[in-house]
Amino acid sequence: MPTVLSGRALAVTATATALLATTLGAHTATAAATATTDKVLVIGIDGVVLDRVKAADAPHLNGLMAQGLTAKSTLYANPMAATSSGPGWSTIATGVWPDKHGVKDNTFTGKNYTAHPDFLTRIENAKPALNTYAAADWEPLTSTDQNGPVFSAKVDKRLSLKGDRDGYGNEDPKIATAAAAELRNQNPDASFVYFGQVDSAGHSYGAASRQYLDAIGRVDTMVGQLLTAVQSRPTYARENWKILVTTDHGHTDAGGHGGSTLQERGTFVIAKGAGIPAGSVRTDVKLVDVAATALAQVGADAGSAIDGIPLGAPDDDPFDTLRPALQGRVDETGIPAGAKGFTHTPPAGWSVDNSAMGTGGVTEWAGWAFATDEFWSQSQRDQWRELNVRSRDVFAVADSDEWDDKPHTGSYDSTLITPKWAVTGGSTRNLTFRTHYRHEAGQTAQVLVSYDGATPTVVKTYTADAIAKAESLPLQVPAGATDVRISFRYAGTNNWFWTVDDVELG
Repeated sequence: MPTVLSGRALAVTATATALLATTLGAHTATAAATATTDKVLVIGIDGVVLDRVKAADAPHLNGLMAQGLTAKSTLYANPMAATSSGPGWSTIATGVWPDKHGVKDNTFTGKNYTAHPDFLTRIENAKPALNTYAAADWEPLTSTDQNGPVFSAKVDKRLSLKGDRDGYGNEDPKIATAAAAELRNQNPDASFVYFGQVDSAGHSYGAASRQYLDAIGRVDTMVGQLLTAVQSRPTYARENWKILVTTDHGHTDAGGHGGSTLQERGTFVIAKGAGIPAGSVRTDVKLVDVAATALAQVGADAGSAIDGIPLGAPDDDPFDTLRPALQGRVDETGIPAGAKGFTHTPPAGWSVDNSAMGTGGVTEWAGWAFATDEFWSQSQRDQWRELNVRSRDVFAVADSDEWDDKPHTGSYDSTLITPKWAVTGGSTRNLTFRTHYRHEAGQTAQVLVSYDGATPTVVKTYTADAIAKAESLPLQVPAGATDVRISFRYAGTNNWFWTVDDVELG
């Protein structure tokens, strides 16, 4: 409209010019009045199993799933950290995994929040004019007791109650009432609100109990209070809210957590907001993405300083395209019969060379395979497979330890090969990938490079553990070279394993 009016003004009288100025002024005022303010609310519910939320009388939580995104995820296990609240909430708050934030259990020994602060503190550091708020009745989250706080004193306003005295039954409603008043009547730009009673019910009665479902129902009512408060804000029509709901760990049917079962490692992220399709489901989201998404929502993106990725970031990993083709178990017995989580068929352009591979062995791991954490980690628990936290969705895995569990001839020797990528001679390219490697004498793990079809040369040999690592290797492209292929060769027998994910040539 302004451009059209300006064109007309060139050929009209001063009266029309004055009218144009009035029109443009009104348009500017209208635009200012309709400008949106980005805000985020993270709701943390302790110890919740997603499938039990779906079974509970929980219209607000199930409504958020229907209106937005639902993403299951899995945690680490020991020795990285226990599946307990200290590491879980630290991971959610900081957006980094326990090998960085340092919290391995509920003693908080080794915490490193100075280097890896919570997302509200990052917001305060990046945009101090924004208002931050945190409310919780598990004291280490917001109080200054000896273990905490996870959310630092830089947060503008913190409410801390002690809910574990009564199973959070009395304190959760107080948190809900106070947080609802803050969200409705004040002006928080980024908020975190915690409820604890579902975890308490899990410990007392188990996740399979009626009491656990009832606790979810009570917390769901409080979640509804928060959502109503947000929608009741006088300025709500001019605000762009992103709502995230998450949990710190799961629970067994009998009650309890801390170990390496999928029930204990199970977490989720529910998200609603602009750009999130209603009823969408994703398998590539991790718990660290909560902080990344909250930061990005208010324009304080931490980038590579954290492990998380905002929910709006595209997933361009070719391994993830294999999920619809994943198969159920063949020889493995510890993996649930209905779980689909592996294939030997690589994505388009990739290949696997098994010409030096022995025959026989466990079918699932006969050469490089493509698998999910839920599938691979359950093939044998508590051998550090659960620590592969920086891989997402589907990743490549070579596992001579599991392959050796059935009779075979020869040894394990398999090579994963990338597509042919164009390069410019004389340039430097950066090869990046996520890797999880457990070393033992007698096995070989090498990254090799071949330019223009020449014999591959080794650019990296692993001689020690590389646990859940983001790898970056500079490649010096020879003069005259026009293309490159990368190979990942793993050899050994009854040794350990190697995973690779998100391979990119930058």
